[in-house]
Amino acid sequence: MSKLGNLGARLHRGEISYDFVGKRKIWYGISILITITAILGLSVRGLNMGIEFQGGAVFTTPTSMSTSVAKAEEYAKEASGHEAVVQKLGNGSLRIQIAGIDTGKSDEIKQTLAKDLNLNPEKLAADLVGPSWGEQIANKAWEGLVIFMVLVVIYLAIAFEWRMAVAALVALIHDITITTGIYALVGFEVTPGTVIGLLTILGYSLYDTVVVFDSLKEQTKDITKQTRWTYSDIANRSINGTLVRSINTTVVALLPVAGLLFIGGGFLGAGTLNDISLSLFVGLAAGAYSSIFIATPLVADLKEREPAMKALTKRVLAKRAQAVEEDFVDGQSVEGDEPDDAAPAVVGPRNQPASRSRGRGRASGKRR
Repeated sequence: MSKLGNLGARLHRGEISYDFVGKRKIWYGISILITITAILGLSVRGLNMGIEFQGGAVFTTPTSMSTSVAKAEEYAKEASGHEAVVQKLGNGSLRIQIAGIDTGKSDEIKQTLAKDLNLNPEKLAADLVGPSWGEQIANKAWEGLVIFMVLVVIYLAIAFEWRMAVAALVALIHDITITTGIYALVGFEVTPGTVIGLLTILGYSLYDTVVVFDSLKEQTKDITKQTRWTYSDIANRSINGTLVRSINTTVVALLPVAGLLFIGGGFLGAGTLNDISLSLFVGLAAGAYSSIFIATPLVADLKEREPAMKALTKRVLAKRAQAVEEDFVDGQSVEGDEPDDAAPAVVGPRNQPASRSRGRGRASGKRR
């Protein structure tokens, strides 16, 4: 832990760094590849919409049922003519979910299902969900998503600038697309819990992005008054300065979500936990990635197109070229008698060449 803390301190002070912005084309390529895969998953497999969005019926049996899940699925399919999802609950009862059926036929399905399960129809609880209710939930979710993104763009444009707002919006769309694409590929059911998870990750996704943007804004106040750093250089320093903090907050947030997903959902078979935990887990990871590898490099790309930033970059590069040339001259012999096999000068701190002090302190005062 002490080594990690020391690494974070050195990154924050700028003593060491990784060129995230300089390698942005690699990150863009990776993101495009992942996004295309997610879109293909959505196009080919589609989302497994839950009963809340399709309409249907949910039947719950009494406790301590001896019928297996596979057998109950078979009975439900025969009774309704539709595929059924059956879950064994903690108290031993079965939850039989049949989506896409006409709710008017629910009584007939209930009678047939109760007979197959050797139950009194009165003990088989039935909850009906109309398709219009699910459509209302979907519409409200879309409205909430659009309103959230509009408010985010307006806030970031006021607090920072429009380029950062655009970059943050791109990162958000990137995170949502990847999360929904993985949902389609995995085949988890989309429920209102999934929608809650998707809306929740938007805030987490923006958290790290805003932290980097705030550092970048602070460091670029008088950027055109100096000729040491380009905008991309300072953007890269901002990422490195907040890198360890971003990793720490993401890991701390992912640990309990991973517990819900892998322990609660995987080992305990809690399907409701899967709905929200998968969206949170994927969304948090995608948000941490996009804030480092997408949002800030994209801001640097947009800013470098400005005439003032282009002029600054030209001045910085010219000064660096001049420094290299001066260091090379300082590394040569004053008399110009440097051998042909002399090593090239190394770019770095300028030191007084030893050749200029030769002969000092000798009796004759002459150089040899």
